[in-house]
Amino acid sequence: MDVVLKLLYNVALLFIMMLPGFILKKCRLSTDGLGKGLSNLVLYVAQPALVFMAYVRPFDKSILLNALMVFIFSIVAHVIFSVVAMLSYKKAPDAMRRMLRFATIFSNAAFMGIPLVDAVLGGEATLYATIYNITFNLFLWSLGVHICTSDRDYDGDGTIDKDIEEYHKSQVSFKKALLHPVTIAAALGLLAFFFSAGNYIPDIVSESLTMLKNLVAPLSMIVIGLRLGDIDFRGFWKDKNLWIFILLRHLALPVIVFAIMRLIVLVGLSISTDVMTVVLLMASAPAATSATMFAEKYDCDAVYVSKIVAISTILCIATMPIIILLTNV
Repeated sequence: MDVVLKLLYNVALLFIMMLPGFILKKCRLSTDGLGKGLSNLVLYVAQPALVFMAYVRPFDKSILLNALMVFIFSIVAHVIFSVVAMLSYKKAPDAMRRMLRFATIFSNAAFMGIPLVDAVLGGEATLYATIYNITFNLFLWSLGVHICTSDRDYDGDGTIDKDIEEYHKSQVSFKKALLHPVTIAAALGLLAFFFSAGNYIPDIVSESLTMLKNLVAPLSMIVIGLRLGDIDFRGFWKDKNLWIFILLRHLALPVIVFAIMRLIVLVGLSISTDVMTVVLLMASAPAATSATMFAEKYDCDAVYVSKIVAISTILCIATMPIIILLTNV
């Protein structure tokens, strides 16, 4: 129960951190490039520092085993989310259907999941959260791109334009996932963890990285607040696809993931509470903010998916604690 109360407190704290961005946008005090600039600062500086510092600890076989379990469960979660999403929203218009599927599969693991895990559990749990994020990036740059680009560009005779098809294929790249700043930071962190290199890092370096990693939560929330300030929600609640999305993303799919882990425990395999909590937190996080960026990049109804992401972010303050309560069952 303490974890649930701490989660409620920290989710509320994150929402308060959104307010400056929301107010700046509504008062027209932010420039058009502010959100993108802050996102890059989080992605390329603060978040890699957070990820790397999570691994700066003495080597421990139990931590390595737990990290492996998180990696396996993260794959299971993404596969389940992918299968269910691809079978859903069949009656929605094409661009809307693509982004509903994208938002159902991909949670805001990086901008909200990792900061929440770090705040609620801290320590080695943050390391586990970064492992989940590696799987997220692998699926994002393969299945995510495929969802946005497959079977949608045609010549006048009804055949797919080969030049565009080749361009889209080039975008599906595990190389991009492997060269993602967070993945690189995790790889370097793993080396530091295996060789217990934390004792050899100068204090001034570790303190600098610690100060940078503390920027992740506030900057990430300001970025989300800026995006919330751009959205008009009038009439949006009448969309039945929205309610299907909420049911799947926030309740049904995380519960399925929990049920699988619980079943494994019942058959005799031990799963630590931290592993279970991290996987559930990451899986029940709101829709990924990258959905908006992918929609803009591939012309897939960015306005609609921005509303989906915003509503998902608002709802998670209630749904995430509900899902975490399952760990006490």
